[in-house]
Amino acid sequence: MTIATALKLIQKNELILPAIQREYVWKPSQVIKIFDSVLRGYPVGSFLSWKVAPETVGAFKFYGFLKDYSGYDKKHNPVVDIPTDREVIAVLDGQQRLTSLNIGLRGTYAYRNPRAWANKAWSYPERRLYLNLLGEAPENEAGLKYHLAFLTKEQITQAAEDDTKKWFPVSDIFDASEAYQMAQIPVKYGVGNEAKAVEMISLLWQEAHHNQSLHFYEETDQDIERVLDIFVRVNSGGTVLSYSDLLMSIATAQWKEKDARAAVHDLVDALNTTGQGFDFSQDTVLKSGLVLADVGDVGFKVKNFTTANMARLESRWDDISTSLRIAAELLADFGLSGGTLTADSVLIPVAYYVHRRGLTPSYRVSDKKDDREDRAALRSWVLRSLIVRGVWGSGLDTLLRDLREVLRSDGAEAFPLATIEQVMARRGKSLEVTDALIEDILGLAYGGGRTWAVLATLFDHVDTRMQYHVDHVFPQAQLDARALKTAKSSEGVRRYSDEFVEELVGRRDLLPNLELLPGPENIGKSDTAPDSWVVEHYPGADEHAAFVKANALPSVLPHDADSFLDFYDARRDLLIARIKDKLQTQVRAAPTFESRRSTDIDAELGEGDLDD
Repeated sequence: MTIATALKLIQKNELILPAIQREYVWKPSQVIKIFDSVLRGYPVGSFLSWKVAPETVGAFKFYGFLKDYSGYDKKHNPVVDIPTDREVIAVLDGQQRLTSLNIGLRGTYAYRNPRAWANKAWSYPERRLYLNLLGEAPENEAGLKYHLAFLTKEQITQAAEDDTKKWFPVSDIFDASEAYQMAQIPVKYGVGNEAKAVEMISLLWQEAHHNQSLHFYEETDQDIERVLDIFVRVNSGGTVLSYSDLLMSIATAQWKEKDARAAVHDLVDALNTTGQGFDFSQDTVLKSGLVLADVGDVGFKVKNFTTANMARLESRWDDISTSLRIAAELLADFGLSGGTLTADSVLIPVAYYVHRRGLTPSYRVSDKKDDREDRAALRSWVLRSLIVRGVWGSGLDTLLRDLREVLRSDGAEAFPLATIEQVMARRGKSLEVTDALIEDILGLAYGGGRTWAVLATLFDHVDTRMQYHVDHVFPQAQLDARALKTAKSSEGVRRYSDEFVEELVGRRDLLPNLELLPGPENIGKSDTAPDSWVVEHYPGADEHAAFVKANALPSVLPHDADSFLDFYDARRDLLIARIKDKLQTQVRAAPTFESRRSTDIDAELGEGDLDD
């Protein structure tokens, strides 16, 4: 089959994707690489397809291939309605390559500009694939021969005056289905006398329309179980396709009423637009589904995605979705976002707690004493679990099962903080404050993921539902290495030695020089020295003292670089005391965890597991 023939079948929805397929994940560089291979006459690999008979078509969901991809709002494959009176070809292996060819020859790829806002549409300009007809690719480590690039209309306009480049839209080759149409292209782009350019156009046309370069191996069995088995066997060896993609595919094939893929993707999108935005993945949502549906084993294993478990997940999906949304909103209330949440998995036990108690969105803002104290306990645990290294790392599935068991048995009326911490300690994930932990915390730096969690825990007077910034107590700008090294005394000699400058800069961004300030205050503070700024904003003796105490600041604040190190050491001592106070564990009051009385927790939790 030629590339053009395959793309025309895609265009007519005669070559489609079964619901078990994952979504498109290739990067622009991978698309460019496959087109470089096409131009060089290299094989692009074989494809595995499933010939779906008319009587089978109506029993499954199918999707179309992407033509215009956007990292902002066009990442999901469109659902296609297939008439039940004709057969279709569904691709089991090769979707990424075919989609890339479809985008390059027929569509667009809109990826985010460097350092642009992730949540703004204008950060993702539409780009088409172009081939430079006047030269080969610049020297590159990927070994590319042809100069291909995804470019915007503005970039093409700007390049019009560059005599070294003639950018040709690759999509024109697809439109030129006949040889005589291809022959007109060099004239159209003013390169009719450029032998190399004519050769490139002819070569690309030959590879797209003439050469039978796509080889399909076809499966005709209509048994979905066999098709699933083939799909898993073919794809599980890949490194790009994650195991959760495979399991997502199985779930999609087994749900009866809802579209599992659409349901999961819609929920991921909703969670990630909560608050200032998160970066939750499909993996997190799938794992959450297993936990909240009370599937015994929550590991990503094919045996856990049985028909019975998937039916349970589908029947409870609406409640699970609601619990996850409320949990994400609670995390946002705690001041967390994609940039500060260092372990997405903490969402799962929070969601299970919401699910267990049947909490509604009103819980977040309830002014009842019990609810305020409960939220404070939950917030404290979440933030402290993010501070201690390794809590959400190895042994995650076992930890999630343990937490679920505690919440199921003891979480009906309030968050069982003490019991949870005791169980975590037994699993080697203690939240106890040790000297090593204190040193680790004091070494956290500005911009680090755990830094926010630490500051929000230590300074719990801060209303994290409001916008707060991590601020340098002593301004970062006044401790600039270059400025310090060029500073002169009144006698005209250098003021600070290299060693002293290195010490200042080395401590400038560490925790003892950081605090949380409301956004507007932080912007207004700018580069003002802290002694002057505090006097200006808190002129009264009582409010001045209250601010200093609340933020664990020493009574004498620095005015210049000379007094910074004394301030740093004094603040460090105050933070050590604050850490010991605010991060203390609750294990001493923990009741006995009943489900551990006589049997091992792993044996207990495995009793309800289904066989393969």
